[in-house]
Amino acid sequence: MLEAKDLRKQYPDKLALQGLNLQIEAGEVFCLLGQNGAGKSTTINLFLGFVQPTSGAAYINGLEVAKNPLEIKRHLAYIPENVMLYPHLTGLENLGLFSQLAGFAYAESELRDYLEQAGLPPEAVQRRVGTYSKGMRQKVGIAIAVAKHAKVLLLDEPTSGLDPKASNEFSELLGKLSGQGTAVFMATHDLFRAREVGTRVGIMREGELVDVRPTSFLNANELEQLYLHYTH
Repeated sequence: MLEAKDLRKQYPDKLALQGLNLQIEAGEVFCLLGQNGAGKSTTINLFLGFVQPTSGAAYINGLEVAKNPLEIKRHLAYIPENVMLYPHLTGLENLGLFSQLAGFAYAESELRDYLEQAGLPPEAVQRRVGTYSKGMRQKVGIAIAVAKHAKVLLLDEPTSGLDPKASNEFSELLGKLSGQGTAVFMATHDLFRAREVGTRVGIMREGELVDVRPTSFLNANELEQLYLHYTH
């Protein structure tokens, strides 16, 4: 569902990504770890088509991102650290609007069902998003991804700033989505969540993917030691 082939990004003052090769399958949760500036966000931006690669290519569902910028958006959803919604609209109205932009027309009952699946409390559905917590905005983001039938979900530091309960709920939602065949690519600093929800973890240092491991062979302490080995 996601593939990088010799993906490279050179800025005038920095090599942000060097020769990334990676494949992420349907139903897999791949967690990318690394310090600030390691190249995690650059990788996500290349998959989203926000920046153009210097060389190599990124693919979503077999489509080269740089050559199919509009088509790939039909296959993916993006949840940044702070989900951008319209604060003056309700959760229901935001979901309806973003669904329409993606080409879907849902009845109000269907929109409510998507929000319920994403764990948004029923009493919040008709409240303005400007009153929501970060965790509630994340749930609207998940509902949007489900409503547009996204095959790929890209996440950039999604649990940053969430309290433990909200972070745990978010992890459960990712587990449900991957169980339905969604490919999840998550850049994060959260080693605990990466170990808990990821099927594989990768560690990036100075624009290079230096290690990839299945989480089933790592306990929390081993992952921490591996991370410290590459980042110190």
